[in-house]
Amino acid sequence: MQQFARVHRLPPYVFATVNKLKMEMRHQGADIVDLGMGNPDLPTPKHIVDKLVEAVQKPANHRYSASKGINGLRLAIANWYLNRFGVELDHDQEVVVTMGAKEGLAHLALVMLSPGDVVLAPDPAYPIHPFASIIAGADVRRIPIGQDRDFFEDLQVAVKQTWPKPKLLIINYPHNPTTVVVDLPFFQKIVDFAKEHELYVIHDLAYADFTFDGYVAPSFLQAKGAKDVGVEFFSLSKSYSMAGWRVGFCCGNQDMVQALTRIKSYLDYGIFQPIQIAACIALNGPQECVREIMDIHQDRRDALIDGLNRIGWEVPPPKATMFVWAEIPEPFRHLGSVEFSKLMLKEANVAVSPGLGFGQYGDNHVRFALVENRQRINQAVRGLKDFLGK
Repeated sequence: MQQFARVHRLPPYVFATVNKLKMEMRHQGADIVDLGMGNPDLPTPKHIVDKLVEAVQKPANHRYSASKGINGLRLAIANWYLNRFGVELDHDQEVVVTMGAKEGLAHLALVMLSPGDVVLAPDPAYPIHPFASIIAGADVRRIPIGQDRDFFEDLQVAVKQTWPKPKLLIINYPHNPTTVVVDLPFFQKIVDFAKEHELYVIHDLAYADFTFDGYVAPSFLQAKGAKDVGVEFFSLSKSYSMAGWRVGFCCGNQDMVQALTRIKSYLDYGIFQPIQIAACIALNGPQECVREIMDIHQDRRDALIDGLNRIGWEVPPPKATMFVWAEIPEPFRHLGSVEFSKLMLKEANVAVSPGLGFGQYGDNHVRFALVENRQRINQAVRGLKDFLGK
């Protein structure tokens, strides 16, 4: 694939090594507690599934749909933002439906960026955040992120040291994988910074609902002037346990939204219409199901955090996301995250994501995904206790 320039710029997939070992062990009969991929295991709420079944019975819904999303879904999105965050959106000009946030973010980078453009992206980061820009031919400047970092100080340094001037900043709060959270004044500083340095901003709000202990995640679009500089992505994958349905959306800056809308008109005919109709019910319907999903994940978080701390692996409880970002215990830190993750698999039958897969600044951590029930999490803790005790 050396002659395919865009593929050549993508590094080897770090997670593949651990995934290969996991599959080999499973084929040999090992019972692996898989806390690696953030793949929701809970069923989609029944009222959403029922609407899908009803809509799919109507032949008119089997035809091509609208690439930017049906009018009813874009209205539902605008209403969701208004009710949830007090943000007003023009559903026709400032909202576009995407096939999950990942597809939308990648295609927005493709339409916005050219070879030689510079993008600022956090490190560690969910892989599509930096690599959407790399696939588009741009250059990425990594900004370290974590509890012990001053993000704005690092941003200032990056802007001063980067030429040509950066064109785009990609952020994600609550943050995957580090679970870092922010408040609305943080987003206001981002808006002011973007205006000062003539930057566009893309914010991924995938974990808006995955919040615990009284923390409430703000929307980037709540900051004054946010729509002047950027957009926000949200996905129904996590909040409504609809990962495989592939429903997301992009809202905010009209120029950016319309650019994404236009390129999508060349690339796809939209999501299968019954799925969009069911997504309307998810956003417009009762929201108790979201809280129930969050309560289950908080219980899993508590079980994992309590268990890890009890066996001597001290990890603070995250305030948000469906992950636990754990620093590798000191005796194993020299191994790095990939070798440590492989060792966890072999010795404890527990699969996690190595931090290196999210960037070089993640290599002293591993990420647990809260995608197994409490009993399985307790089983994982028992395996880790024996492993660490050795």
